[in-house]
Amino acid sequence: MPKLTMKDVARAAGVSEMAVSRAFRDAVDVSAATRDRIKAKAAELGYVPNRIAGALSSSKVNLVGVVIPSVRSYVFSEVLDGVSLGLQSSNLRPVFGLSNYDLDTEAEVIRDMLAWRPAGLIIAGLEHSDAARKMLQETDTPIVEIMDVDGVATQHCVGISHYQAGYAMAQAVLERGYRRIGFLGTKMSSDFRAAKRLKGFVAALAKQNLRLVDQQGYDSGSSIQKGKAFTAELLSRSPKLDCLYCSTDILAVGAVMHCLEFGIRIPDDLAIAGFNQLDMAQGLPVDLATTNSLRYEIGRKAAEIVLRCNQKTTGETSRQQVILETAPYMGNSI
Repeated sequence: MPKLTMKDVARAAGVSEMAVSRAFRDAVDVSAATRDRIKAKAAELGYVPNRIAGALSSSKVNLVGVVIPSVRSYVFSEVLDGVSLGLQSSNLRPVFGLSNYDLDTEAEVIRDMLAWRPAGLIIAGLEHSDAARKMLQETDTPIVEIMDVDGVATQHCVGISHYQAGYAMAQAVLERGYRRIGFLGTKMSSDFRAAKRLKGFVAALAKQNLRLVDQQGYDSGSSIQKGKAFTAELLSRSPKLDCLYCSTDILAVGAVMHCLEFGIRIPDDLAIAGFNQLDMAQGLPVDLATTNSLRYEIGRKAAEIVLRCNQKTTGETSRQQVILETAPYMGNSI
């Protein structure tokens, strides 16, 4: 069967091939009625436009790159949901690439995505390799760095202060009277946001002349099983801990599971707090103390910035830093 071409769509819609090409790029000089008729005929025929060909004659493609560390995490899947909803009313569509928490890998993904001349690029985090930062500084593609505001953004930025989130949780823990506090975290050398939360947490303790009694870190991904195992290890070393702060809710869930299994009362024997306010923690027999990372809202607002940058009539040129406010949710695990 012969492959459908733009000429077939043009013939069916009664327009020129140029009109079909411009309709699929949503060019402003094609009326809405004509564009709808062309796309309807294309759908009837089963025609899929060749975006590579379109990119050769257009300065941008209707794709928005999203660079995230992982898809295993509940956190970044919700970011993608927010981006998708934010772009839903437009002709822009998100595509994502993974950095695996590695800055060199991130630079390769950024290079590949920018080569397509996307309508925008959304990147998790403010820390990048020198090569990546140079590309971001030189491109005319709208760049939105997300999740974090504790640093200098290349262009636009949407997120929360992770330093402040950690600081505020420590204040809340101290107000409840806990003094023998431990920390459990993952990827602390490559997850810059988790490291900033710990820095804020430790700073709040220091203000009261306190420090962490013990801490445990490891480099592989978060899991409930790891949370259980390392909570056991921490408590074997420091049995007098009265509070455990975890870098993620997933680890905190593991800590709760360990306590339930060995008859450790929460919070009477050990208070537990996490981060992200994940839905998965709602099934626990205790109400987990945590902080909402506002990941869905961050994704949606980042998409909105990309849209404004692509609406030339708005004159969107100024850099935007959108700082979302969050606060500890104490539950009854503390």
